[in-house]
Amino acid sequence: MKNVCVLGSTGSIGRAALEIIHHLESEFNLFAISCNANTSLLRQQIELFHPKYACITNPDKARDFSSLPPKRDFRFATTSSTTILTGIDGLKELASHPAVDIVLNALVGTIGVLPTLSAIKSKKRIAMANKETLVGYGSLIMQEVEKNNITFIPVDSEHSAIHQCINQAHSSVRRIILTASGGPFLSTPIPSDITKNLDALKHPVWKMGEKISIDSATLMNKGLEVIEAAVLFNIPPQDIKVIIHPQSIIHSAVEFVDGTIIACLSLPDMKLPIQYSLTFPNRLPSLIQPLELDKIGRLDFTAPDLERFPCLRLAYEAAYTGGTMPCVLNAANQVAVTAFLDKKINLMDIPVIIETVMQSHQKTEDRRQETEDPTILLIESAEQWAEVEANKEVQKLCG
Repeated sequence: MKNVCVLGSTGSIGRAALEIIHHLESEFNLFAISCNANTSLLRQQIELFHPKYACITNPDKARDFSSLPPKRDFRFATTSSTTILTGIDGLKELASHPAVDIVLNALVGTIGVLPTLSAIKSKKRIAMANKETLVGYGSLIMQEVEKNNITFIPVDSEHSAIHQCINQAHSSVRRIILTASGGPFLSTPIPSDITKNLDALKHPVWKMGEKISIDSATLMNKGLEVIEAAVLFNIPPQDIKVIIHPQSIIHSAVEFVDGTIIACLSLPDMKLPIQYSLTFPNRLPSLIQPLELDKIGRLDFTAPDLERFPCLRLAYEAAYTGGTMPCVLNAANQVAVTAFLDKKINLMDIPVIIETVMQSHQKTEDRRQETEDPTILLIESAEQWAEVEANKEVQKLCG
């Protein structure tokens, strides 16, 4: 039996992972979990699974969680048989704990960078669902993966599909085909009214959190996946093609040098790629329904409209530029999406903000001289700079 640490257990990926661990309880034990602020759900998960450890990254929520006053050390309380940790130090301790076999990183944002590095250096198997860490710090992460010779399985349905299709034939790959549903505005007008936020959250296929739903509406989510795929599979961005596939049955495909295309198909349910990341190279019965092709009827494919969805174009530009540009793109997008959700800007202001920040970053002479593999400090500096610049652009649009 393998001990699993789920970082971000209260999010959609984390909740699905716990369902899978419960389903495969003879194979996996939930050893540790974490949340940022949803301590009520964390408490329910503790009561159900009795993990050895739990971590709360939000310090205010952590204090509220326990009736005991916090100590100077980040470990400050014990709830029944579960030791409660806090902050980034708590995440790092869970990710590197000697008893942990698998770390599922389902965190949101670049808070996942240091726990991921801790897990890698501790030789853990990693199931990776933390998109922002791969986008901004991917080259550093994959260098450490190779250096430590660990198993590193992507959880995103698209990258999981690519992993399954490539298998052992990586040297024969011609290009990767990433599929995109097209989001809620594929064939309907993109709203210019700031009060129409809820329309952007209505994804036609997937049930996701607010941030990723907005990224799907702008196709930035697919752009970030292009950057991830380039890093994960060492494929040049120009060899990664995005295609609109509204049914979301084909999750990705790989074209080989002989012209053969191998695709991965299933009903759209994140439980399947999560389970694959935990059980690889084995396959076990899952909780999802089997795909009945005769009931699907048809599969449609079209090219994305880059004028309608400029965020996808910007993501490709960041991938081509390399260095710290992907991190700048991601940080500016994070600020812009937050501003949109706060009803400060319109949906199509998001790519305007991102492009302005990217252009400013490109023009700064010391940043033009960056290497292809920047240090973690350089990436962190670029990320902080981009957040400040993006917030300035938000303020300009707010008048």
